Amino acid sequence: MAVTTEDVKRVAALARLDLSPDEQVQLTDELGRILQYMDKLNELDTDGVEPSAHAIAVSGTFRADEAEIFSGVADLLAQAPDRRDGYYRVPRVID
Repeated sequence: MAVTTEDVKRVAALARLDLSPDEQVQLTDELGRILQYMDKLNELDTDGVEPSAHAIAVSGTFRADEAEIFSGVADLLAQAPDRRDGYYRVPRVID
């Protein structure tokens, strides 16, 4: 399927894009090349190939999510310029 300038104009109108004539020609060419590449990919024999989300197997990328007690609260509060009752004090934003 060849992409025409009319196709680009129609899609641009749907997307509410105001394209110059030069941009229309450029996008027509770019979309045509993308579709040619997709046609080439469709010619590949993928029988027996398992569908996948990654080109290589991905495993063990996340550590186990384990709850821990954080013991550094006092150290964090000590760095605050203003604190009260175990909380940071900040300037009022909304009156």
